[in-house]
Amino acid sequence: MTSDLALQMKDYRLTTAEILYRLPDHPSLLQSYIWQEYDLAPDFPTLKRFLDFWDNHLEGKLYSVKVANVSLIDPPKAGHVDALYRLH
Repeated sequence: MTSDLALQMKDYRLTTAEILYRLPDHPSLLQSYIWQEYDLAPDFPTLKRFLDFWDNHLEGKLYSVKVANVSLIDPPKAGHVDALYRLH
């Protein structure tokens, strides 16, 4: 089993997908499913395998998939402060 840190060192990023799908018994209704896993951007092979499994084995037809990802290991970022407020 590969640790989360080891995956991040291999450029895996925490990926979140919001999957909207149609309910099998009520196709006019959409249901939301949130999927989250470490994956390689921009190809997302792990997410693609999951969506292929969904398409081949589950009854709910996919409607849309929104994907967001973030690299958790980044160099420190420094910036300028726009304003400074003091409370007495």
